[in-house]
Amino acid sequence: MSENDNLQDADGKIESNTTQTTPNTEAENSIDETSKNVEQTIESTLETSTSSEANAESKEAPSESDIKADAHVEEIEEANAEDAEDESNSERHTLETKDYHAMSMEQLTDELEVLLKEQKIQTIKSQVDEIKSEFNSKFSELLEQKKEEFLNEGGNEIDFYYTTPVKKRFNEAYKTYRNSLNSYYKTRETNLKENLERRLTIIEEIKGLINVEENINTTYKHFKDLQEQWRNAGPIPRDRYNNAWNTYHHHVEIFYDFLHLNRDLRDMDFKHNLEQKTKIIERAEELAKDDNINRAFRELQVLHKLWKEDLGPVAKEHREEIWGRFSNATKTIHDKRQAYYADLDKAYEVNLEKKEEIISKIDEIAKDQPKSHQAWQKNIKLVEGLRQDFFNAGKVPLKVNEATWSKFKTSVRNFNRNKNTFYKSLKKAQYENLQKKLELIKIAEDNKDNDDFDLTTPLMKKIQSDWKTIGHVPRRDSDKIWKQFKSACNHYFDKLHAERNASNKEEMAAFEEKAALLETVKSIELSGKPEKDIETIKDKIKAWKTIGHIPNNKRYIDGKFNKAIDELFGKLDIDKAKLEMIKFENKLETLSNPNDTRLLDNEQNYIKKKISEIKSDINQLENNLQFFSNVDESNPLVKDVLKNIEKHKDNLSTWKDKLKKVRNMY
Repeated sequence: MSENDNLQDADGKIESNTTQTTPNTEAENSIDETSKNVEQTIESTLETSTSSEANAESKEAPSESDIKADAHVEEIEEANAEDAEDESNSERHTLETKDYHAMSMEQLTDELEVLLKEQKIQTIKSQVDEIKSEFNSKFSELLEQKKEEFLNEGGNEIDFYYTTPVKKRFNEAYKTYRNSLNSYYKTRETNLKENLERRLTIIEEIKGLINVEENINTTYKHFKDLQEQWRNAGPIPRDRYNNAWNTYHHHVEIFYDFLHLNRDLRDMDFKHNLEQKTKIIERAEELAKDDNINRAFRELQVLHKLWKEDLGPVAKEHREEIWGRFSNATKTIHDKRQAYYADLDKAYEVNLEKKEEIISKIDEIAKDQPKSHQAWQKNIKLVEGLRQDFFNAGKVPLKVNEATWSKFKTSVRNFNRNKNTFYKSLKKAQYENLQKKLELIKIAEDNKDNDDFDLTTPLMKKIQSDWKTIGHVPRRDSDKIWKQFKSACNHYFDKLHAERNASNKEEMAAFEEKAALLETVKSIELSGKPEKDIETIKDKIKAWKTIGHIPNNKRYIDGKFNKAIDELFGKLDIDKAKLEMIKFENKLETLSNPNDTRLLDNEQNYIKKKISEIKSDINQLENNLQFFSNVDESNPLVKDVLKNIEKHKDNLSTWKDKLKKVRNMY
């Protein structure tokens, strides 16, 4: 049977693996005291049955109250005894069963508040107890984690305190529950006491009917009136319920069996009771076929209550038979219910296997010792997912519930301890990184007003690059130091850009001057006199060189100018070799820069490479002539080779002249 079904412990006598269904409040203790006093009177009532009645009874068939109840019947009686204190208590069976284990603390708090708002306070104890247990377990786990982090950060254990808004909400809701429940029990105490005393009085009056000397019809009418009073007497303490009802039925049967009652009246009652009890039996037998075990059991409770509280005895010859049928139907439902909970326990065993597997996975992850923040973040997400899987895996057998939960917490705690150790060492590294970045900030602030831009700019760019290579710093310092560093760097580069903007104005003026000169060059009409035209072209080249620097993004105009000059040279009517050297001299003028010889160096290297290639080609051609050693030079093939060699030698001479001119530029 499930631990959550409090029918089993309804009379409060089951001690192992069960929970009392009502709080141990002062009000309930008072009820118990009152009930004990009354019980003594009930028991004495039972003991004072007349010896003549007892002797007569021993010769007759057993009464229904004398038939010993088996375990399956006791279960029903205990359940009805629990409901005897308050009829609305049975409403607890209709409440939806939820998996509180899988809920977060926020969800558990919401559930508690909904129960308090929508349900009667005396019907929700089982749900509230489970919610409270789950909430406390989850908050305890969180509290241990926060405490460990607090201590790892250097805190003193005596100074540790932690709470959350949801914890405060839960405490307020649970306090409301306790106050409401205590108020309910205080109000109920008086009613239960009065009802028990009223029922005791009715039992005494029924006992007294046996010795009353009056008309039998009057006595019977009085008896029926007492039965009606009994039915309306109200709830009594549950631990006195069965004793009171058994005593009542005992004396009712004595009234029927030992009084010289008018047989017509008695037989009418017996017949009515037999018909009603037969209907109850038939309904119980139908319920025994119902696959909804909990619904069948709850309705069976009602049938037993009707049998016991609303109907009297039947004729002796039918008592054992009908009770046997009713008991057998009850036993069938009881056995099916036991099998249902056995299957439920098997499902819990499957859940246990899942949770054991989850715990093993967490243990494996806890053994891993990543060296990076990213790897730890990945593991943290994995463990968080496994934690949620653990909560979603469902319930486990009650006997291992605490052990499984403890094992799970230990696994998670081991992982958290390793995680905290890593981040503690990471904080040490972050502190070292902080010192490095503070040093860069000092360099930036010391040089932010330096006017030596050629020297300072590379330095400022370097410390910016170094800043990026330094790792993380403590989060609380990150924004602050970045703003300091950024401010100093921005101050310097803003000043640098302002200086460059002033220079850019001059460069734009130079660009505009070059653009105008380019248009002039494009419009030149040559005179046809090479000497004069060459001088004109050289003048334009010289004028171009005298113009200052232009912006880097405007350098394309130099290419346009050189193209225009080349077109002018191309129009000159002079020897091509000479023209080539004139154009080359013009190019050298363009490349010439006293402060930077890189362009001339590149040109010199290019010429040397060209000379080497031409020499190689000449050697190859001269080697090829060896194949024609016995051939006349007038042979067309030989002529082509010789002509090609002469062409390469002329070309080689030109390139050598160019090399001399380049060297003269240094």
